[in-house]
Amino acid sequence: QVQPVESGGGLVQPGGSLRLSCTAVRMLFGIYNMAWYRQAPGKQRELVAVINNNDSTNYADVVEDRFTISRDNAKKTVSLQMNSLKPEDTAIYYCNSYPETHWPWGQGTWVTVSS
Repeated sequence: QVQPVESGGGLVQPGGSLRLSCTAVRMLFGIYNMAWYRQAPGKQRELVAVINNNDSTNYADVVEDRFTISRDNAKKTVSLQMNSLKPEDTAIYYCNSYPETHWPWGQGTWVTVSS
């Protein structure tokens, strides 16, 4: 198995935006529901957003109306557009399948929201 590769994180001021990308090289990528997860320092990993294999989406209440998840099955990528970022969004962001995680966890990408 090859773990997903996340990118696009960085340091951003409150109210700013970032776009995260994840590449998951796997046969039949399109059949999987995919999700973004995050883990803040000292906290457990939590679910942020889901995009199902029919392109329907679901979001955690704390990111609803600020984050948008999308996918490109041809490129085997899933993206997360994050707007109106808040300091509490600071975390390492990971992608994986949902609800079962079929891949080993990748390195993730750090998002730091701070002035």
